[in-house]
Amino acid sequence: MITFGTTLTDGAATVIEATGRLDMVAAPQLKALIQAAVTKGEIPVVIDLSGITFMDSTGLAALISGLRVTRQVGSDLRIAGATSQVLSVLRMTGIDRVIQPYANIDEALHAA
Repeated sequence: MITFGTTLTDGAATVIEATGRLDMVAAPQLKALIQAAVTKGEIPVVIDLSGITFMDSTGLAALISGLRVTRQVGSDLRIAGATSQVLSVLRMTGIDRVIQPYANIDEALHAA
């Protein structure tokens, strides 16, 4: 089971906090939240992964999809607070070179 929380920052960026398992059940929800933020112009999008206990390939695909959607409008998708399991998946797939993991939300929000 996963829960999501969405916050709009003063700078119009969206922070999506995810808690639980980012798997085939949760991935479509994450994709929809990212798309909604982009549609509203609430970009960039930061995904807070500090509460994720497990991520599989469908979770990874949701992040890649989110990156594509945000870049299509000239913005960015950033990830923050990735747990060791999530970082392991990102490193094994090489996605950490495409989607830069940041230590925390503040760092991700202020990245150039």
